[in-house]
Formats: sequence, C-alpha cells, structure tokens
Amino acid sequence: MSLIRAASTVSSLTLLSRVTGLLRDQLMAGIFGAGAAADAFHVAFRIPNLFRRLFAEGAFSQAFVPLLARTREIDGDAATRDLVDAVATVLTWALVLVSAAGVMAAPVLVWMMGSGLQAFDTAVVLTRWMFPYIGCMSLVALCAGVLNTWRRFAVPAATPVLLNLAMIAATVWGAPAFQAWGLEPIYALAGGVMLGGLLQVTVQLLALRRLGMTPRIGLAPSSLRAAWRHRGVRRVLQLMAPAILGVSVAQLSLLINTQIASQLAVGAVSWIVYADRLLEFPTALLGVALGVVLSPRLAQAQARADRETYSALLDWGLRLVLLLALPCAMALLFFGKPMVAVLFHYGAFAAADVDRTVWALYGNGVGLVGIIAVKVLAPGYFAQQDVKTPMRIGLLVLAVTQALNLVFVPLFSHAGLTLSIGVAALVNAGLLLAGLLRRRTYAPAAGWGLFAIKVVVASALLAAALHLASGQIDWIGMQVRPALRVAWLAAMLSGAAALYGLLLTALRIDLRQFLRRV
Repeated sequence: MSLIRAASTVSSLTLLSRVTGLLRDQLMAGIFGAGAAADAFHVAFRIPNLFRRLFAEGAFSQAFVPLLARTREIDGDAATRDLVDAVATVLTWALVLVSAAGVMAAPVLVWMMGSGLQAFDTAVVLTRWMFPYIGCMSLVALCAGVLNTWRRFAVPAATPVLLNLAMIAATVWGAPAFQAWGLEPIYALAGGVMLGGLLQVTVQLLALRRLGMTPRIGLAPSSLRAAWRHRGVRRVLQLMAPAILGVSVAQLSLLINTQIASQLAVGAVSWIVYADRLLEFPTALLGVALGVVLSPRLAQAQARADRETYSALLDWGLRLVLLLALPCAMALLFFGKPMVAVLFHYGAFAAADVDRTVWALYGNGVGLVGIIAVKVLAPGYFAQQDVKTPMRIGLLVLAVTQALNLVFVPLFSHAGLTLSIGVAALVNAGLLLAGLLRRRTYAPAAGWGLFAIKVVVASALLAAALHLASGQIDWIGMQVRPALRVAWLAAMLSGAAALYGLLLTALRIDLRQFLRRV
C-alpha cells in the first residue's frame, strides 16, 4: 500500500473528527463562553485525558504496538492472538482499579490541576462522572493497535467522531434539559463524554470481530494469573515502565501549565483550550496520521534488520512534516484572528475572548513544526524498543518548559504558557533528531538542504500574503453577517492553499517523491 495513500486515509478521517470536534467546541463556546463553568469542564475533561495520554495512547501504545508488529512479523498470527488476549485481560483488570481510584480521588486530582478554579466543586463532580472514560479509551488504544498493525487504519481514525457527536447532542439537547430539571447544564457534557467513549469501544470491537481478533478477556482470577505470566505481557510492562516516566513528563508539564492558567484569570484555561483546538487540525491531520502509519512499518523494518527501509521511512516522514507543517504554522501566526473570530465569536464568546485566544495561538504556531516532527521522530526510537532515550529527553524538555514559563508568563500572561510549550517542542524535536543521526539509524537522503530552502521561501511568501489578507476585513464587526464571514474565511484559506501549491511548482519541488510504497 502507498504510504501517502495510507496517511491520506487516516488524515481524511481525522479531518472529519476534527471538524466535528470544532463544531462541538463552537457550540460549547457559544453556550458556556469562557466563564467559570467552562473552565471547570475543561479542567475536569483534561484529567481523564491526561491519564489517557499517559497510559492508553502514551506508554501503553509505545510499548504494545512495536511488540505486536514484531510478534506478527516473526511469530505469526496465532502467537499475536495469544498476546492480544493476555494483554487485554491484564489491561481490563487494571482499568477497573484505576477508574475506581480516580473517582474517589477526584477532589485531589482537581486541586492538583486547577486549585484556582472558581467552580471547584463543579469540576469535582464532572471529574467523577468522566474519569471512567480512561477505561474506554485504553481499550480503544488496544483495539486501534491491532487494527493498525493489520493496516486497517479507517476505523481507529474515524471513531473519535462518535465522541464529538455524543458531546454535541449533550450540548444541544442535554444542557437545556438539565437546566429545566434544575441541574447545572454543564453536567450534561459529562454524560456525553461517557456515551462517546462507550460508542468508540463498541465500534472498534466490531471491527476486530470482522478480523477474527476480538480479545478474549479473562475475568476470573485464574485467567488473570495466566495472562500475567505471558512473556509478551511482561515485555510490555518492562517497556511501559520507562515509557510512563517519559510520557508523564509531557503530561506533568500540561498539569503545571493548567494549574498556572487557573491562577491567572477566569477564562484563561478556556482561551488555551480553544487555541489548542486550532492546533489540533494540523497535528492530527499530519502528525497523528504519520505516527499511525509509520509506527508498525518501522517496527517491521527493524524486525527484518532492514536499515535502508527504516531510514527511508523516517526521511519520507520528516520531509512531509516540513512541507506541510511549516505553512500551517504561518497560518496560525499570521492569520490567527480571522480563524478564531469566525470559528468561536458567537453568543457568550466575546470579542475580548477572541483576542486572548489569538495570543495563545501564537505560541502554538511557534512550536507547530516541532510538535508534528516529534510524531515522526519518537516512533524511530519506539520501533527499536528504546523508550528510555525519549524519556531522558522529555525530562530535559520539562525543565526547559518550566524555565521558559518563569520568563514568558510574567511578560505574556496565559500566552506565555503556549509559547513555552512551543519553544520546548522545537527543542524536543531537535534532540530526538540529533540522537537518530548520531546512531546512524537515520541518514538524510540527498537534496535535503535545497528542499528545505525552497519550502522556507514558499512559506515566507505565503506568510506575507496571509498577513496582508487578514487586515482587509473587520472580522469582529462582521459577526452580524456570519455566513459572509465564513465564506470570506473559506475563500482566503483556499486561495492560500492554491498560492502555496503554485509557489511549490514555481520552485520546482517534485511532489512525486512522496508517492512511496512499502
């Protein structure tokens, strides 16, 4: 299968997820604004998401997916089924215990992430309702790992849409119903989160059933003991130990930054969340797609000791990152206000909220290339079952992030938090790249220098055009004509994409080099 075709499949379905996620956030911003209740929900939702990234999509996926791909490549499908069954059994038991502990410890967790919240008690209730979401998403990560190893990329990429649809329904119909019953309307969103998690698990299990790979989860203590003794489970746990520390570094940074934001001003958490929503489009469409496609193939190349293919895969991914992430960064930096105004400036989301969200967006733009590059570079280590090196780099990046906070937050308030993360992401990517080059597991193909110069020139010209276009319209004043405002935004972004394509053609960048098959 063509790598670009596989990545495009994941990217297209992820786009659908991000569009529905954007609609979800637009509705939430219009109804709840950036007030105390919205801050409470965003903090409470970040808590299970923090654990999800730490265990499910983080340490667990980093340890499980390369081992799964290697097992299938060397030992065959039967051994792979045994591994999946054993891991699923241990994972399920662990999730029950973690979910129960999280519900009981909700006040402590909220205090650790947002002690400055005005609606602290509301955040505690929301956390208790939503914490079991981590159980759903951990099982989703298991299913997605199997499906991606079998090169069934569509279902894992599409299922996040179900969460967004469930939350949209909760916002549109659930919140008014809760208000009519005398309950806090924001509580309806917690029900939407849990419904979305259950729907995602169900759809992925049905997809595994069609492959004949439905996990057989042992619920008896004897089944747990047998699964615990499986050598694959032991290996996953061995790899997870340093991976947890490595992933926890990024999540600890998020926790600290959210805590700082909760102390700055009412709305600061929400401004950062809405800025992150725009960041998620390029990171998901490009970074996540590349990581999903490359991870199992890098592991398979490593299992075959095929160093040439291994290096070529990394080179392909990094060139694509520069080609597509750099112009996206220019859009965030030079066309941020039009996008934020058109997407969020409705109802309770005021013009002042637009300006503060745009400031948060600038930091995201600075670090975008680094954030996406890490999605390509980190699998280069995980495929070698090396999780310790990214962990050590992550510890250094955490120190860099917090040191930058000391400088940037007094200067730029909440925007300093996103700027610190952006600069640290560039440091992270640079150190990961330097390590791969030093090991000689990655050798850049010929022509990198000229390719990079051409992309930078095209992106700089694009930035100038976007900056000029952004000042031609009163994006805030046009709130009274939302359809026209949306049309102008769509036309300008389409024109920017066309301009970038013409610039690439004029600079003679050969896009056929990305039509790689493996």
